[in-house]
Amino acid sequence: MAELSLVKKGASRSQTWQDYFQGVVGKPVPHISSQQQATGEAIFLDDIPPRQDELFLTLVTSSQAHAKIRSIDVNDALATEGVVGFISARDVPGNNLFGVINQDEEIFATSEVTCVGQIIGGIVATTKETSLRASQLVNVDYEGLKSIFTIEEAILENSYFKPHLELNKGDLEEAFASSDSVHTGEVKVGGQSHFYMETQRSIVVPEDGGRTIVIISSTQNPALIQMTAARTLGIPASSVTVKAKRIGGGFGGKVSRSIIPALACVVAAHSTQRPVRCVLQRKEDMKVIGCRQPVEAKYKVGFMKDGRIVGLDVKLYINGGNTEDLSVGVLFEAVINLWHSYHIPAIAVQGRVCKTNIPSNAGMRGFGKPQAMLIMESIIGKIAFACGLPSHKVREINFLRPENTPVIDQGFDYSKLRMCWDICKEKSNFNARLNEIADFNRSSRWKKRGIFLLPTKCSVGFSDTRYMNQAGALVNVYTDGSVSVNHGGIEIGQGLHTKMAQIASTVLAVPMERICSVDTNTQIIPNASPTAASTSTDYNGMAVKKACEEIMTRLQPYVDDNPGGSWDDWVQSAYENFVSLSATGFYGVEKIDFDIERMEGLATPYCTYGAACSEVEIDCLTGEHQVHRTDIVMDVGRSINPAIDMGQIEGAFVQGYGLFVTEELKRSDKGELLNCGPGSYNIPRVRHIPREFNVHLLPDSDNHEAVYSSKAIGEPPLLLSASVFFALKEAIRSARQQIGLLEDFDFFPPATLENIRTTCGDQLKLEDISQ
Repeated sequence: MAELSLVKKGASRSQTWQDYFQGVVGKPVPHISSQQQATGEAIFLDDIPPRQDELFLTLVTSSQAHAKIRSIDVNDALATEGVVGFISARDVPGNNLFGVINQDEEIFATSEVTCVGQIIGGIVATTKETSLRASQLVNVDYEGLKSIFTIEEAILENSYFKPHLELNKGDLEEAFASSDSVHTGEVKVGGQSHFYMETQRSIVVPEDGGRTIVIISSTQNPALIQMTAARTLGIPASSVTVKAKRIGGGFGGKVSRSIIPALACVVAAHSTQRPVRCVLQRKEDMKVIGCRQPVEAKYKVGFMKDGRIVGLDVKLYINGGNTEDLSVGVLFEAVINLWHSYHIPAIAVQGRVCKTNIPSNAGMRGFGKPQAMLIMESIIGKIAFACGLPSHKVREINFLRPENTPVIDQGFDYSKLRMCWDICKEKSNFNARLNEIADFNRSSRWKKRGIFLLPTKCSVGFSDTRYMNQAGALVNVYTDGSVSVNHGGIEIGQGLHTKMAQIASTVLAVPMERICSVDTNTQIIPNASPTAASTSTDYNGMAVKKACEEIMTRLQPYVDDNPGGSWDDWVQSAYENFVSLSATGFYGVEKIDFDIERMEGLATPYCTYGAACSEVEIDCLTGEHQVHRTDIVMDVGRSINPAIDMGQIEGAFVQGYGLFVTEELKRSDKGELLNCGPGSYNIPRVRHIPREFNVHLLPDSDNHEAVYSSKAIGEPPLLLSASVFFALKEAIRSARQQIGLLEDFDFFPPATLENIRTTCGDQLKLEDISQ
């Protein structure tokens, strides 16, 4: 068992994992570009020097949430020195509509705008500063129309996207009739900005007299940009090349929304026949690009006196914004994952995506699962309070066991979930600390503590789009023995290229130093699925492995002829005997066969499991809090790279902390996002990291569904940060009980200091504070 510990200035951090070495697979190899990224030497899109004739594009966006466009006056903007032109819908040679699933969004608005921040056009100029200044001189005259912003308003107006989703299992009427108690309630989960370090941006270069174009994009989904750009220009997809070296964070926001600056640049480059660059400012990015979907659930749950759930009926609503984008997919994942890891004999879930006049919300890390999990865990909490039982006991009694039938077949493994839960409970010393915290709260008036133990189960794969569960790779070996690895995944900072190099190094038995991971390029790897859903190592890794195995098969005769030779000798001999040293690899998960209409079949081949225990302390006077300690046990199978996986676990946890605790989207009554940028939008900071942070990888865990028995790790840990939210609620409960508020109460994320302070329930007087 390997262990890493760090203690500094009152804070401590420990990591433990079990070594599984297969070549360099399983070793905690540093991220291959970590030094360059830490020193600022790594090249990102806007570090690419402008070409001599390059132009700069600034978007002109709507200031109205819902209105008809009466007129657009660009005269003052065009009169500005250095301005080349104004780009709008009239400059689109092909299709002005785009969309991931349904083409319901305009590249440039034509006659009507449906949200603040919708793209109306763009100013193209010789410098970035000129383009920005001139864009502010464009005057748009509107005729206002009725707007819808919230889920409640959409329900009243019956404003929804289609399809609506339904999940029905068991006899719900009989379940409620046989329950000891039936409870109704609601749960609300707010949205969240993606807040990637590198904002949305693109460079487009027309080539060959405009017959072909090259798009350099900060995107998680090059294939989508390639196909959509081709439709926009009315040219074949083979004439469009999309490249990405690395991107500075994405978190799902660059799966679909990276298409906005890309298409604007495509039209501008086609119109001017010059390279065009568009880089969104932070404030602009947050106003134009959507966020994680806010979700509301109205539920009815039947349960027995011992806390066992008998039946559950949920009406689920998510705020999709002004276009569909991926919101129906997010709803689908929320619906099929709402059962989380519990046995629910009878369940009905009705889900709808609300159509509103805010910027189209997008998929974000977890893709509906964090919201669904928080809803289910909140319901469990209500049951525990009603039954007078500890909430962790109610969770244990409801865990889905091998003899139970899951609501959805996702390759659920009770033993792995239970191991994570039991080990976390033991390592965190949960039972003893529960008593210690109760003693502390009895003796402290204005400071209260809470502790909470939470499980997680995260299904891995594209359930509703089966065809996306595939990947391709190309491996080239050169006569000097060096190797290039090409695959369809995007390096977002998550260490994907590093893991691919580890896999190639292990199969080929050559040092990692001789392996080069090549920029993602649609001309090299066509039709790649997006780097999303935590599948990229699983799918691209298996494709790379197959390509390398094909190379080794071709080299084997020369290894047999010269067993004492070197890699370089075998490569040279194969080359001299007309053997191709270039091989493709392809991998697809064909066993997924989920039927959305019937809600039956295999949705995903496996799940990643985990458990977290968090302890917090709140200040009842101010609402401030501190996370004293968090213990996490995570099942990652046989980790390909424990160092990278640890970083993913800790990073996801802190990002999830933002969703559940600190990050709150505030909009004006006109639908405009008010808190844009880190000065007003409260992303987690260093002080929010648990003062004691312990992460343990589950030992002796296998997974035959993924490359080298590893497991996906990008999204699953984010769900565990809800342990902090629920611990805060327990601390607030203690404060309320001390002043005689003994009934249960609603507490919805984010748990901002205002939310904590007001929910404590006391009416402060000066003499109270002085006690």
